[in-house]
Amino acid sequence: MFKGALPGFRDFYPQELSERAFIMATWREVARRYAFVEYDGPPLEPLELYTRKSGDEIVGQLYNFVDKGGRDVAMRPEMTPTVARMVAARANALRKPVRWFSMPQLFRYERQQKGRLREHFQLNVDIFGAADVAADAELVACAVDIMRAFGLGSQDVVVRVSDRRILQAYLESLGVPAEAVHGVYGVIDKLERQPAAVSAEKLVALGVPADAIDRIVTIADVAFDELSSRLATTSAAPVVQEFADFLRFVPALLGGDESWLRLDLSIVRGLAYYTGIVFELFDRSGEFRAICGGGRYDTLLQSLGGSELPALGFGMGDVVLGELLRAKGLMRPADTRADYWISAADDVPLDTIMREAARLRAEGQSVEYALRAQSLSKQKKAAQASGAKTFVTLTNDGTNG
Repeated sequence: MFKGALPGFRDFYPQELSERAFIMATWREVARRYAFVEYDGPPLEPLELYTRKSGDEIVGQLYNFVDKGGRDVAMRPEMTPTVARMVAARANALRKPVRWFSMPQLFRYERQQKGRLREHFQLNVDIFGAADVAADAELVACAVDIMRAFGLGSQDVVVRVSDRRILQAYLESLGVPAEAVHGVYGVIDKLERQPAAVSAEKLVALGVPADAIDRIVTIADVAFDELSSRLATTSAAPVVQEFADFLRFVPALLGGDESWLRLDLSIVRGLAYYTGIVFELFDRSGEFRAICGGGRYDTLLQSLGGSELPALGFGMGDVVLGELLRAKGLMRPADTRADYWISAADDVPLDTIMREAARLRAEGQSVEYALRAQSLSKQKKAAQASGAKTFVTLTNDGTNG
């Protein structure tokens, strides 16, 4: 006899499914307010779609196999390559900018831990054909407004933002060799998950100058003014100015609220295709994994054989978000109780109950009743157990109790 779902997979009983529906309904409503249009794609894709651009971490976690047609395929571990493929296929016909969102189920074979399973549902929000930093601000504001819609505030959640181009320029200004930059990204990405001494050892092995190591280990504390000053005379100066615009635009989209954003150059995002501004949302307490993450990936469509089209997006999973909402007492699933429970006196035939149920259902009400003849006392007990909002008793004299 089967004991349960596979490790890392979930059964959604009515309560859990109602919670998932609550999360998805909120996602959908905020995405609609930002004029994003919903799409979907296949859960199975050619393996090459991920091995070419997703990065080593995701490639190592793929659920992949050879199908009956001899094709190398994989269950989708993320949605960005799929949407990039779809947009690339019709790039010339689509109105720009393309503003799409989806809520796919994703699959990754990885070690289970708090906030991370082997499947999850994820909101993906993407913009194609918008090169200006206003689009980056629009995405971050959308993610923040989703937090607000759930009842979370900036005292609960922080948006940690960075820029791959600024990070690279900063590392170059510290004397990091060009051939070591990619490896240094990997060290920075793990700064919070490993001791500083271990990070320092890895940086030494990569050939990072000794006087730069402390700066890199503490890179999360670098202030924007320091960056502006250090990079003012470099080729990255226009990018720094663009980032300054981004830091103004996001609060403008949030009604002047500046409390959500924090510059943090340690946010590099593990996926290989990011090219510009990147961001992640975390709970302020540090108890949970990242709630949301995303950024700009301007070269992905072209690398997949499509047209050169700037692009950016974010993903927000249901697992960590659900844990945070429960911890804050903000999980508010829909009321699944029936509107009416119809019972009847012993001498009322079952088809009379059915006709009354049909009438109420035609009016849009949800109705339950006993599916076989029962004493009135048993019907009342069943109605009470169901939690129905209204209890109705039919009698032969035409009155309802």
